[in-house]
Parts: sequence; C-alpha cells; structure tokens
Amino acid sequence: MLKELQFSLSITLLFACGFLYQFLLRSSCFFCLTPFKFQQDPEALLSHGRGIVFVETSERLEPPPLVCCAVESAARVYPEQPVAFFMKGLNSSTQLPSNSSYPAFSLLSALDNVFLLPLDMKKLLEDTPLYSWYIRINASTQAYWLHISSDASRLAIIWKYGGVYMDTDVISIRPIPEENFLAAQSSRYSSNGVFGFLPHHPFLWGCMENFVEHYNSRIWGNQGPILMTRMLRLWCKLGDFQGLSDLRCLNLSFLHPQRFYPISFREWRRYYEVWDRDLSFNDSYALHLWNYMNKEGRTVVRGSNTLVENLFREYCPRTYRDLIQGPEGLVTRKLGPGNK
Repeated sequence: MLKELQFSLSITLLFACGFLYQFLLRSSCFFCLTPFKFQQDPEALLSHGRGIVFVETSERLEPPPLVCCAVESAARVYPEQPVAFFMKGLNSSTQLPSNSSYPAFSLLSALDNVFLLPLDMKKLLEDTPLYSWYIRINASTQAYWLHISSDASRLAIIWKYGGVYMDTDVISIRPIPEENFLAAQSSRYSSNGVFGFLPHHPFLWGCMENFVEHYNSRIWGNQGPILMTRMLRLWCKLGDFQGLSDLRCLNLSFLHPQRFYPISFREWRRYYEVWDRDLSFNDSYALHLWNYMNKEGRTVVRGSNTLVENLFREYCPRTYRDLIQGPEGLVTRKLGPGNK
C-alpha cells in the first residue's frame, strides 16, 4: 500500500513539474514575438496586392495608443486582408525583455490579421530607383530623416507588393473601394498619408524617380505630399472637385478630401474637442488625425466625450479598453516623429 502511494505521489509530482516547466517557459517568453507571425515573408504575405501597410521608421517597439488605434481599426475594417506593420526596431532576433511591460505591442501581436515585420530599408529599396540614393545618403545629416525614410519606404513597399498605405494616425471606418488612388487633402493638393495601388504601378515608379531627381531634405514634405502633388500634375490635368465626386485620370482616382480629410489640418483640434453629433463622416473611408500638428501633446481621455474618444470607442475598442486611462492615469505618450 505504501509503495503504491509513493508511486502515485511520484507520478503526480512528475506531472506537476512538467506543468510548472511549461508555465515558466511560456511566461519567460510572454512578450516574445510570435514566431509564425513575426517570421512572415513580406513577399508571401502581401503578394496578392490586398494588404494594408503601416510603417514605423524610429526604433520604437511600444506604439502609443493612436498608432494602436490606427492598426486595430484597419484590422477590423479589413478582416480578410493582412495588415502589415513594418517596424525599424525589429529584426530577426528581436525579443522583448520578459521583465518589462509592452501592452500595446502585445495587443497588436494578438490581432489575427496583424503582422509585425522588420523594416530593412536597404533590402526593401533594392531594384527600385531609390536604392542608389539610399546607399549614398548620410542619414545623420538629413533634416526630417524619419519622415523622409518613411516616405521612401512606403513608395517601395506599395510599388513592390501593392495594397493600401496608411499613416499611423489614420483611423479606418469603412473599406476603401478603389485600387489605384491618391487622397486629396484639398483641391489639387495630394496627401501621401493614404494611397493605394496595384503592384508595379508606373505612377509609383515615376514617384521614386522624381524622389531622387528632386531630393531636398531641407523642405518638409518635399519627398512626401509635395512629391505626390508634383507627380499628379505631371500625370493628369485635373480641375477642382465638383460636389462630392472623386476625380479620375487614366488608371488612377483622385479621391475627394471628404474621404480622408473632412477635418482640415488647420482645424485638427476639433478631434480633441467635445463631439459635435451633427458632424458626420458618412462620406469618409478613414480619418487622418493630423498628429504632426499636435505639438501640444493632446491625448485621448476616458470620459471626456471628445470626438477622438468616441472614435476610439467605436473603431478600436480593444485599444480604448486596454490603453486609455482616466484623468488620474492619463496616457500622455505621443506619436513619434517618424510618422505624420
């Protein structure tokens, strides 16, 4: 009887040790990158030309709430499409410290159709007109380098793989029905914060050539919205918008400012004011929150009933639930300079 009891206790102890080992193993790597999702090949992931793309050109690994909201809202609006977040701070051996808290990174990693990918600019720009420029440039001497490197990366990614690029302060609210498009900030002036094309579209190849030919790091946006506007004027002869109709030229569409910019950059504070329920976004596909203008560091406050709080609650509820705190624990992290 005693031997049987000892044997039973030994078996129980063995199972308990095995369970404890598995628990500790998982706990020590709780904040590690999910191997399958992290090791995805961009070519395989985005080759169908239907991906949604975000880019982070700083070394940051813990995105602030607005970035998380942008990615989560895209994942919700496009549940059958891959959402690829290219991050310069990632590489093939990246592992987050197990004794640190990375709630935003963990939140994004847990979304089924979100994939966090390393941003290797040298590899990305190969076989594009941007490569010769990139290997010659001294990044440390360039004004606005985080913006410029982001401008270059988004052109190369969408040219190679196709899909839709969005800045990390763009909240998606409904699917974009266009394949080849630019987004108007205002009449005759294009944004580069949102655009979409099929792979190897000649417009983007022309943009990359123009990027190099007219490169000037001292002018903010010269390789971004100014470049897109320059190229649009070379590509098309467009007049002003009539009503809410989009403009079409050759094989691309120039989408009305209401689609992404119903609130202009001069009025960006409206996002952080109490929500005016008469303000409708029925004609919009997504909203650009102009975070580059937010030098005051305005944030989302739980219970404030601001427009931005209501957008978070509706379009990125997990981000709102997990990352937005009340006034006493106000979230004050701001979007970094690598994104507009």
